[in-house]
Amino acid sequence: MTGEEETLPFVLTGPAPARDTAASWQHWCHTRKLFVPAPVMDRAAFGLLSRRKKMLHNLHRTATHANLQLLDTPMSRTVEKLLSGRIETNALKIKPTTRAGVMVSGGGYQGKTECVCEIAAAFEERWLALNDYLNPDARPGARDLHIPVAYVQTPVTAKPKSTCKAILNFFDAPIGPRPDLPDLIRQVTASLRDHGTKVLILDDITRLRMHRADDQDTLDLIRAFMSMNVTLVLVGVDIPGSGLLREGRHDPTTGQWCLPPSRHAKAHGLEATQTERRFDLIELDRFHYSTAPQISAWVQHLHGVQSGLRLLDAGPGMLTEGTMPEYLYHRTNGVVGLLERLIEDGCREAIDSGRERLDEEILEHIAIDLRDSARRDAGAGEVPEVPEKPAPRQRSRRGRNTVFDDRGPLGTAQQGTR
Repeated sequence: MTGEEETLPFVLTGPAPARDTAASWQHWCHTRKLFVPAPVMDRAAFGLLSRRKKMLHNLHRTATHANLQLLDTPMSRTVEKLLSGRIETNALKIKPTTRAGVMVSGGGYQGKTECVCEIAAAFEERWLALNDYLNPDARPGARDLHIPVAYVQTPVTAKPKSTCKAILNFFDAPIGPRPDLPDLIRQVTASLRDHGTKVLILDDITRLRMHRADDQDTLDLIRAFMSMNVTLVLVGVDIPGSGLLREGRHDPTTGQWCLPPSRHAKAHGLEATQTERRFDLIELDRFHYSTAPQISAWVQHLHGVQSGLRLLDAGPGMLTEGTMPEYLYHRTNGVVGLLERLIEDGCREAIDSGRERLDEEILEHIAIDLRDSARRDAGAGEVPEVPEKPAPRQRSRRGRNTVFDDRGPLGTAQQGTR
C-alpha cells in the first residue's frame, strides 16, 4: 500500500449506527467523539495539494459537514441540568421507593433524542468509572454485562408484549415462542436488575395513541416499570398535547406530573411503593427570534455551527452577519435539525459549484426535503412542517436585530452581547 492509498478513517463502514441494542449502544458511547474533522484550509493551501489529495480533502470535508458536532443550546442546558440531576440522584438512592421519572417533550427534529442520549452516555461513563467498571449490584455467581443505560424505541403500534420484547431485545435476552405478559414482565425486571441498569430511555413515546385500548395498557405497563428501581425517561413530540398526561394532575408545589398507579401493578407483582407516579416534564424548545436575548442566542448558535464548517472561502461572519441570521431563521423556524439539514446540503453545493461559501443565493436553491424520514412517524408529529422560503421582499436589508414573532416583524431590538 502506497502513502497515498492510506485508509480513510472518516468513511464509516458496516451498517448504519444504532443504539437499540446493548452492543450498539455501547459502541456508540465509545465512538461518538472519535470523528476527526477535516483540517481548516484556505484556497492557497488547497491549491498546493495533489489531485488525489484534493479529492480526499473534499471527501473529508463532506464527512465533516455530515457529522457536525452536537452543540449546547440554552434549551439543551436546561434539559441537562434537570435530567442529569434526576438520574444521578436516583442512581444513588437506596430506599425502596419509586424513582421519579422524566419526560422530555419537544417538536420533531429539535434534537431531543441526541440530547437525552448524550446526557445518559455521560452519566454511564461517570457511573462505570465510579464503580471501576464493575456492577456494584451483581448477583453472586452471575456474569451479566454491566449496562447502566438501556435505550429503546417505542414500537409504532405498541402493545404491552411488543414493548416488553423491545426492551428484552436491547439486552439480547432469549424470548420463548409464546410467552405470556407476566412472563415477559418478569424477564424485563430480571434483565434490568441483573445488568445493573439505572436508566431506561423509551424514545418516541407519543407513538402511543390513548384512544386505543392496547396503547392505554402499554402506558399502564410503562408506569409499572417505575417500580423497577430505574429512572424512566420518556421522550416524545408534544407530550402535553398527546394525551399521555390525560389522567395525571400537575402538582404546583413540586412542578411534577403525578400519575395514578398502573392497573397492571397488582396483577403482575409490581405493587407500587407509593400511591402516585411522578414525572418531571421538560420542554426542549426550538430557538425563538422575538427578543434581544433570543436573537443573541440564535447568533451564538450560528457561530458554533460556522466553526465546524470547512469551506475554503468562509469568512468569519458568513452565517452571523448581515441578513443571514434572519434568513436562516426563516428557512428553519429555529429548529436545529432543519438548520443542520440546510447547512449540510448547502455546503455540498458550495463545494460542488466552487463557490466555497454559504450565502442566500446558494441556499435559495436548497430545498429541505424530509421525505427520507422513513423511521419517523409523521402522525405522531416526528416530522415537522418545513417553512416556506421567504419571499424576496421579506429578505430585505434588515439586519439581524429585527425582532419577529409568529406573525412577522415587530420592530428593532437592541442587540444583546454575545
